[in-house]
Amino acid sequence: MTHRHNSAGEVAEAVRVEGILRRSRDLPAPRMAEVILIVAILCYVGITTLNIVSAGVEGPGLLVALGSLGAVFGLQLLHSRPGARHAPAARKALTLGVQAAFTYLPLITLKTQWGAMAGFLAGSLLLLLPAGLGWALYGLVGVSMLVPPVMEGRPAIDSVYLVQTTLLTGLVTFGLSRLSELVRVLHESRGELTRAAVTRERLRFARDLHDLLGYSLSAITLKGELIHRLIPAHPAKARAEIEDVLAISRQSLADVRRVASGYRDMSLEEEIGSARSVLSAAEVEAVTDIRLGGVSRPVDTVLATVLREAVTNVLRHSRAVRCEITAVEKDGLMTLSVTNDGVSEGYRDTSPHSGSGLGNLELRLQAVGGVLTVDRGAGRFRVVAQVPAQGAPGPREPEDEPARLPA
Repeated sequence: MTHRHNSAGEVAEAVRVEGILRRSRDLPAPRMAEVILIVAILCYVGITTLNIVSAGVEGPGLLVALGSLGAVFGLQLLHSRPGARHAPAARKALTLGVQAAFTYLPLITLKTQWGAMAGFLAGSLLLLLPAGLGWALYGLVGVSMLVPPVMEGRPAIDSVYLVQTTLLTGLVTFGLSRLSELVRVLHESRGELTRAAVTRERLRFARDLHDLLGYSLSAITLKGELIHRLIPAHPAKARAEIEDVLAISRQSLADVRRVASGYRDMSLEEEIGSARSVLSAAEVEAVTDIRLGGVSRPVDTVLATVLREAVTNVLRHSRAVRCEITAVEKDGLMTLSVTNDGVSEGYRDTSPHSGSGLGNLELRLQAVGGVLTVDRGAGRFRVVAQVPAQGAPGPREPEDEPARLPA
């Protein structure tokens, strides 16, 4: 009976991605965050405009004040845009210097009615400068607002109020600008997470197809060649081999369905029996030493996949006469070893579709706390997989980039 199996790493990653996407749906869109920032800045500019008009400023003085307000508003939008802090240092020094001039020069005539504009300068300093320098100058701008009320002969409470208003305006400008940028980054990250999830699923599907079908198709090819030789002289044996081909093809169909739906449980014991049959059809002597203990379902599936890929390599990449398969569980450690002869020195598979089967196997073993070692020499090729019989606690999901191993 087949059961659904997903590694704990896959489940945890899926839950994490879904949680991020779900939370990000409740956030305002980047455009909305920018609108909120602009409206907040306009409100401060509007308050200052009302203060200037209520102070009785008229004629050319009013025009100059409104022009200065427009300049401060434009400079603040420039400093609050995403990525402004990465501008060249000379450009930042220039724009901050211009903003400082438009902040302090109107104070000579407008005095406290212009004081709120110093908050924009304080916020820009926090946005554009390194943290230490920015906060120091932010505080200095706030303290400088003690002077205008004193010049007008106002009470000390007015000085405290102007300092507090300046610092608060700077924090609001800084916070809204940063939040607008964070909302944009989060929405971009959501798209990246979605694309990464699709890519990860594609890689999972490709790995499973390679691991499950490579062996089956190689076995069908070998069985077909054997049937072709047996038909003239041994039709009864050919008929028996045809039954094996049908069984393998049915299993291949089931494997494709399991890959598509995520059902991927396999049995090492069943794969050993199938490997004996396929190696025999290829006229390869199969020598087995099987001492299986209790292994968890994920470990059983991974080891069965290792055996499939190892036998596929024997059939495709060697002229083997003998293949030794050892599966032993001892002291909670499961060891699967597949050794074959008939390996030509210097052989490399030059096929453009030779695959990355051993790399896939290393990733699968890592997910259950195991390791894969490959040894080649003296015409022999050996693949050894070692893994805790019950798997490692908290298995990790394989990375997308396969490790490079000799094939």
